[in-house]
Amino acid sequence: MSPIPNSYPAITIDVVLGPDGWNAGLRADALAGLTSSPKMLTPTWLYDDTGCRLYDEITRLPEYYPSRAEQSILLRWAPAIVSAAGADTLVELGSGTSAKTRTLLDAMAATGRLCRFIPFDIAHATLSESAEMIAAEYGIEVHGVVGDFRHHLGSVPTGGRRLFAFLGGTVGNFEPAERSALLDGIARSMAPDDALLLGTDLVKDHARMVRAYDDHAGVTAAFNKNVLYVLNHELGADFDLDDFDHVAVFDTRREWIEMRLRSRRRHTVTVPDLDLVLEFEAGEDLRTEVSSKFRIQRVAEELSAAGLHVADMWTDSDGDFALTLAMR
Repeated sequence: MSPIPNSYPAITIDVVLGPDGWNAGLRADALAGLTSSPKMLTPTWLYDDTGCRLYDEITRLPEYYPSRAEQSILLRWAPAIVSAAGADTLVELGSGTSAKTRTLLDAMAATGRLCRFIPFDIAHATLSESAEMIAAEYGIEVHGVVGDFRHHLGSVPTGGRRLFAFLGGTVGNFEPAERSALLDGIARSMAPDDALLLGTDLVKDHARMVRAYDDHAGVTAAFNKNVLYVLNHELGADFDLDDFDHVAVFDTRREWIEMRLRSRRRHTVTVPDLDLVLEFEAGEDLRTEVSSKFRIQRVAEELSAAGLHVADMWTDSDGDFALTLAMR
């Protein structure tokens, strides 16, 4: 635990996943995924500092409806959400740049109860920058955690009455068994008076969903390919980003989007730090992310399985996205 050396002494950043741990986690996930059949990568590693910046750009693209839909719910219902939660501390899991967080912080500040913000993210520099901005804007204590919420939820600072915000549909990036374990972990981290605000993208027109992950400007393609740069930089791999095309498809059976990197030609990639030589065939896909789309009933069922009950749920006017408030 160390205070950030700046003019805001209320900022503290706990680094529970430092460079060595970050690299070890990447190595383990990359080894498991790249040697599986078909090849895949865990989406966690899309979100280094560059990935966070690119994702922030994605949220402002015309094709990317989830962020606009979620923000419209927050703008309309944040006071009701905050009133129902009764929290004085906001915990944001996968905080990134904390762009949407200010709507919740504004609503909490208006109640006079807001005293602390806890951003939790894997990208250290991005988290530190947003922590400084929020401390300056709101004059509150900011206690950030640099970690992987798959493994480090026990490091979330305790005390106060906390609202855990898990926004952006990020929970959909995990397959059902992983998602169940994650929701269980969040529930176990919550005190009896805490609440969870969960953002989920809802099933809708398939073509529209695919366009949200394959924008005309190519920002999502750059975001997707950035994971290859991460492997090159961190593990000494020799991926040529130009050897892969970004692809997004909707799996109708599983009701999720898959982001893939499709090999343009038959070629070999080496990953020295993992002692791997990978053969890619022309047209072979490397899956980098899934993004599950939900139906309202499934959201409630999965929360219930984790020991959480739905206190309230809000959707945007078009029914594209849902925010669900759940309690222990």
